Amino acid sequence: MKQLPPLNALRVFEAAARHLSFTKAADELHVTPGAVSQQIKALEDFLQTPVFRRHKRALLLTDEAQASLPILREGFDKLVEAGEILAKKADAGRLTVSVAPSFASKWLVPRLDRFQEAHPDIDVWVSADMNVVDFAVDDVDIAIRYGAGRYQGLVTEHLMAETIVPVCAPSLLTGEHPIKKPEDLVHHTLLHDSGHDKDPGCPTWPMWLKAAGVDHKSGDRGLKFNQSSLVIEAAVAGKGVALAKAALALADLEAARLVIPFDLTTPTEFSYYLVHPPSKSSSPAVKAFKTWLLKEAAESADAAGAQEAAA
Repeated sequence: MKQLPPLNALRVFEAAARHLSFTKAADELHVTPGAVSQQIKALEDFLQTPVFRRHKRALLLTDEAQASLPILREGFDKLVEAGEILAKKADAGRLTVSVAPSFASKWLVPRLDRFQEAHPDIDVWVSADMNVVDFAVDDVDIAIRYGAGRYQGLVTEHLMAETIVPVCAPSLLTGEHPIKKPEDLVHHTLLHDSGHDKDPGCPTWPMWLKAAGVDHKSGDRGLKFNQSSLVIEAAVAGKGVALAKAALALADLEAARLVIPFDLTTPTEFSYYLVHPPSKSSSPAVKAFKTWLLKEAAESADAAGAQEAAA
């Protein structure tokens, strides 16, 4: 292999040639103009030919330097590309999942230890955000979305359906005004989910009470939360009765921190979906995560159905 010119000197030369100024190159590279001058001299000594011509106060490239500049820039671009490939190899065991905060905290995160046990070589990074991820810009491999399932340009797979169930702490089934039937709700605080991931067709308390035949004058009053998980936590704490997503409330129902006081469940128009760009289809990490997640979702749906049937 022929001896390469000093790479740092080439980097300094490219910046100085682009700006035609040692001072501006120094500012860009966070060094002194003197350091730029030293690197240019080192390059010229190596090449045994000048790369700049000083004309009065202007700095000009020699013809040879001008001709070499596009090739040099292409070489630096290739070095950057090589670095990105190496970085991707280093991150081959990382899987970034975009998911809504409530689904992450109440459903996904409690199950992740099982995925890690089965796939210790894959590091899962959970990005919990209400913003819809842009796969073309964001560093995300796969997303779990709650919606109608129409995601153009993405590979979409149905994960599980959702239902809305009334839930409350077991303590509200006894006491001064025990909850036995829907009419008893007039004595209790209603907990409302006003989150941005709410299904437009999902029943609100006024809708639910009307369907149940309850004349509740204050069906829109009570505590309001912008995250489904907070609605569930408030119900667990005995703060009132909530209309909760069954999948998100499942762990608290199974642990008897919550109960379903009435056998009145409502299917939603939205479901949970797995989505990812076609370019991720061949990713071993994405394949493994999808397989595991679909199995977990099937088991969760069965368990939620059992809880609703037992109500």
